[in-house]
Amino acid sequence: MLSVRSKRQGASLNPKQFVTWPWRLAFAAILALSPQHVWAATGLDGAAMGWPYALPFAGLLLSIALGPLLLPKIWHHHYGKIAAAWSLLALAALVIFAGSMATLAALVHAMLAEYLGFIVLLFSLYFVAGGILITGDIKATPATNFGILALGTLGASIVGTTGAAMILIRPLIRANRLRRHNTHVVIFFVILVANVGGALSPLGDPPLFVGFLHGVDFFWTTRTIWLQTAIVAGLLLAIFVAIDVWRFRSESPPGDTGCGEPLRIRGLVNLVLIAAIVASLLASAMWKPGIAFDILGTKLQLEDVVRNLVLLAIAALSVWLTPDEHRLANGFTWEPIREVAKLFAGIFVAIIPVIAMLNAGHHGAFAWLLSAVTAPDGAPREVAYFWFTGLMSAFLDNAPTYLLFFELAGGDPQVLMHELSGTLASISMGAVYMGALTYIGNAPNFMVSSIASENGIEMPSFFGYMLRAGAVLIPLFLLLTLLPVAPILHWH
Repeated sequence: MLSVRSKRQGASLNPKQFVTWPWRLAFAAILALSPQHVWAATGLDGAAMGWPYALPFAGLLLSIALGPLLLPKIWHHHYGKIAAAWSLLALAALVIFAGSMATLAALVHAMLAEYLGFIVLLFSLYFVAGGILITGDIKATPATNFGILALGTLGASIVGTTGAAMILIRPLIRANRLRRHNTHVVIFFVILVANVGGALSPLGDPPLFVGFLHGVDFFWTTRTIWLQTAIVAGLLLAIFVAIDVWRFRSESPPGDTGCGEPLRIRGLVNLVLIAAIVASLLASAMWKPGIAFDILGTKLQLEDVVRNLVLLAIAALSVWLTPDEHRLANGFTWEPIREVAKLFAGIFVAIIPVIAMLNAGHHGAFAWLLSAVTAPDGAPREVAYFWFTGLMSAFLDNAPTYLLFFELAGGDPQVLMHELSGTLASISMGAVYMGALTYIGNAPNFMVSSIASENGIEMPSFFGYMLRAGAVLIPLFLLLTLLPVAPILHWH
């Protein structure tokens, strides 16, 4: 997805997709396995680009942020066309800058090497998880909501943030649908289950999977940042309980419905299929036959092609093995995945010049970034790594951002796991935690919001969510910055 080379250290960087383990994991695998010369083959010289080439990407982000707020009817009926317009503007600028063939090569790379794997994985997870039906009388008490959020937070590092979110969001919505105040429940679900909970293993979030593919031990984050993750998750759950209890007490208690239906989980075969999705991702990362198909300079690795076919086969198995009533009872529709597919297709195209400028390192428009994370004596500024990785993850996708800063820090996993453990910890925490700051920071965020809105939950606008999430998270991130717990983040 990205191919960044640090001029200071001569390290090459290959980031990948955007997401929670499932969807983002696939993207991460594609990125880490892609050949490092691919972007050079497109002929895009990021050093010769100026900041105006990033305007279509900025325009698309602003459209996503402001469209539903200012022009809701137009946006909901035409968001695909709006995303396509910004993408075409970005491509037109690239044609003028580099020519039609170089632009076509860049477009093919973005669609085949990045977007295809991303959307296939996301589709498979969305469809398979939609076949898991949790029924029964779930009362929306603060204790019940706490239990669901805590369960999802713990499970996110095992089945990934997307998997955990897609399994639990519908039961949570059904339980809270009759409550007058329920928006905060979904917001905390996005923060905890779709982001923070995935911080403890490479299966949890794609950035960590990228690190695993580049030599970081599987359990390194588990051993190193478990305490920070426990502190952040624990404080978030405590804040949620305080808010939920306050909101719950202000509402009229629901009437007595008598003996409720016992809790049941149906479609359990889909849990097996989710495990198969995880296994296919890991297998594609381990199996390297060395066979690739060249399409205009983009190398499609055989393992990636096979993985995509296996994921589609798993989705087909879910159709065959799951009764249609399960998805009907879940209120399953195609609109959330359709919205994500269209908007992220636009993002993947509009971001092409931004990535090219990042790849230019000290010679590009973002040279200031490389200097910001390094002290004059060459020592890494760990606090800067944490905040820059996190804030860029919130708007650009955390898997490529993780790999960018991983390489800027030297790219040697042994050094980063030991002598520079604080630097790797700051990169890991920033990439995973701060993906919760915006709807586009992590794909599950957008999907959860879309499912909630579709089911009658009044979700805040892009900026409304960002303000609410930031009000809760920024103080916790400041606490992490100052926390006297190893690994300590140094200011230098």
